[in-house]
Parts: sequence; structure tokens; C-alpha cells
Amino acid sequence: MTTTPPLIEAITRSLHHLAARQRVIAGNVANNDTPHYQAQEIVAPDFSGLLAQQLEGVRALRIVHPAITASSRMLAMGATPPQDTRLIRDESVSETKPDGNNVSLEDQLLKLGQVQADYTALTNIYRKQMALLNMALGRQ
Repeated sequence: MTTTPPLIEAITRSLHHLAARQRVIAGNVANNDTPHYQAQEIVAPDFSGLLAQQLEGVRALRIVHPAITASSRMLAMGATPPQDTRLIRDESVSETKPDGNNVSLEDQLLKLGQVQADYTALTNIYRKQMALLNMALGRQ
């Protein structure tokens, strides 16, 4: 039976989150000119289970997830609520165009740069962790 070290599991979950976030940002950019399109964001992964496992018996943790609802404008247009419950409307948007679209290319590019920086940092941590495990096993 193999078990994945908690750090590797956390890195893997974070990398999957970053890939999903990049897809959402790409969708926002692709819909930049779509009337009434609302920018979307993805909820960060919840590591409470992993943390609770590591802190077992130390103290009780309580994690509250945000409620995700479709806006009244979305429902009025016949849209269905997002199937992926991790997807939420981006509340940090500072402007809305006259056609109702609130995608800001500048904001999306900033988020994309953050995703790239986070991805680079996580892959470096992963690479170093794997090198450490290989060294512990006597492999170089």
C-alpha cells in the first residue's frame, strides 16, 4: 500500500486548482465582448481535511464554505446556475461596460500572472521535495 506524503498531496491539489483557475480566466478573456457576461472566479482549494489529519486531536477546526448562488440577472436571461460548485462570480471586478459585461482584461491578465507565479513556485517545491525523497532512498 502506497501513501502519498501530505506535502505532495497538497501540492498536487494546488496545481489542479491552478489549472482550473487558468481555464476560468481563459473563459473570461474569451467572453470579453459577450454582452451581459459576468466574470467568474474559482474558489481556492480547501485543505481543512489535510490540516485536520495533521493536527488530529490538537483542536477542533471549523471551515465555512461560501454560498454560491446565481444572480437575478443570470436567472432572468434563462441561465442555469453553475454546475461546478467551486465556480463563483468574481466580486472584485471594478467596472461594468454599457452592455453589462464586467470582464476587465487588465484584471484577468494580473490574475493570469499570479497563476503563473504560483505554478512556478509550486513546481519548484515539488521538484525539491522529490529530490529530497530520492536522496533519502539513496538515489541521486
